[in-house]
Amino acid sequence: MKSLLLVGLLALWTPGAFGRDVVFAGYNVQNYAPLLEVGRKKPGKSAQAADAVIQVVREIGPDILGIVEMGPPRQFEEFRSRLTAAGLGYTDFEFLEAADADRHLALVSRFPIVARQSIADLSFDANGSREKVKRGILDVTVAITDRYHLRVLGVHLKSKLEVREGEEVLRRNEAYLLRKHIDRILETDPQIHLLVFGDFNDTKDEATVREVAGIRGGPGALTALPLEDSHGDRWTHYWKVKDVYARIDYLFVNKALSPAVDRSRCYLYRQPIWKDASDHRPLVATLKTVDP
Repeated sequence: MKSLLLVGLLALWTPGAFGRDVVFAGYNVQNYAPLLEVGRKKPGKSAQAADAVIQVVREIGPDILGIVEMGPPRQFEEFRSRLTAAGLGYTDFEFLEAADADRHLALVSRFPIVARQSIADLSFDANGSREKVKRGILDVTVAITDRYHLRVLGVHLKSKLEVREGEEVLRRNEAYLLRKHIDRILETDPQIHLLVFGDFNDTKDEATVREVAGIRGGPGALTALPLEDSHGDRWTHYWKVKDVYARIDYLFVNKALSPAVDRSRCYLYRQPIWKDASDHRPLVATLKTVDP
C-alpha cells in the first residue's frame, strides 16, 4: 500500500509541476500626459480619462503591465501613484526615454526586474535621411521566481499619420530593427521565454507585422496570440477620424513560451469604460509559468 502511494506521489511530482500563473497586459493608454503643456503637439489626458485608465487596469489586475504612450517622467510618477492608491502593488518599473519627448514606453511589475536591456538610441536610413526609432525598444527581464525569468520587449511603431519620408517606410524599418534585436536574443538563448507587446500600427497581413513575426516555422518565429473579446471581436483600436476599428496591437510569444500560455484565459478587454480611458483596448494573456 505504501509503495502504491509513493508511486502516485512521484507521478504528481514532475518537472514544471510547481509554478504560478502570471497575468500580463499590454495597454496603449493614449497620450497619458498633461492637457496643456508648451511644446506638446497633441492634447493629453483629462483627469476623468486617467481615472478610467486606472479602473481598467484594476479590473484586469495584471501582474505585469506593459504601457504604450505614457507621457513624460512626472506623468509616469503620477500614474504609478494612482496605481498604488488603487491597491495595485507594483514594486518595480521600467521607463524608456527615447527620441519622442511626448510618448514613451513603460512597464510596471509585481516581480523584480533583474536585467534592463532597453535601447533608446536606434536609427536607420530612409529615403536619404537618417531617422530615429522614435520610441526605442523596451527590453527587460523579469524574475517570476529565482529560477524562472521572463524576457519582455515593448514597442510603439510609427503611426499611419503621413510624413515626408513615408510613414510606411519608417514603420517597416523600425520593424526590421526590432526583428534583428529579437534574432540576437534567440540566437544567444533559443530556450528563453520571450514576450513582445506593443502598438504596431499595422494589421496582421501587412509587411510590418510579418517582419516581426519572422519566418513561419523557423527557430526564431513568433506567434501573435489570437486574442478576442467576449463577443468574439478581435479589434484593438478605434481610429475616430476614419471611423475604423482594427487590430494593430499585439502580444507575440516565441516557441519556448508558447506552451506556457493559458489560452482559455487570454482575452481583449471589452467593458464599456474602455472608450473613456483610451482609443485602444488592453490585451491580456495568462502564463502558466514553471520553476525549472
